Amino acid sequence: MDIERKRTIVWDDPQINKRDAVSSISGLDYLRAIRDGKISQPPVAKLIGYQIKEVDHGFAVFELDPGEQHYNPFATVHGGILSTLLDTTMTAAVLTTLPQNITCSTIEIKVNFIKPVNTQSKLLCCEARPIHIGRKLATVEGRIMDGNNELYAHGVGTCMIFKVG
Repeated sequence: MDIERKRTIVWDDPQINKRDAVSSISGLDYLRAIRDGKISQPPVAKLIGYQIKEVDHGFAVFELDPGEQHYNPFATVHGGILSTLLDTTMTAAVLTTLPQNITCSTIEIKVNFIKPVNTQSKLLCCEARPIHIGRKLATVEGRIMDGNNELYAHGVGTCMIFKVG
């Protein structure tokens, strides 16, 4: 007999704290405000369960504690969850370099999965750094590792850079 599990997700109104509503601050200050709890996390962060651990100019680190709710039919974390973690962290790394009124959005991502993730993998840490920041495009790379610096996935992405509003 299967034992049903449940999870309740609660989030704040995403229209209140969206990036274009706070375009008077830099991308780095925006992410720091989320990290410090001054601005609400986006709903997807609550849904997936990742959070900002560290942000600085040209650097972002997000964490995810893998759980059964992330599993695919093979009892490992679905690749889409890991891709989301990489995409979020890589985009944040680019955002840390952008001034007020300028933002970015992913236009391309490529992910390599190195080894499966499950609940025994413990806390995952995703680090990202920009490779190049141009006027209209940025390239960025990220890595997902555990506490022992064992690599689980890595990726590269391209972000479009544009004015808010």
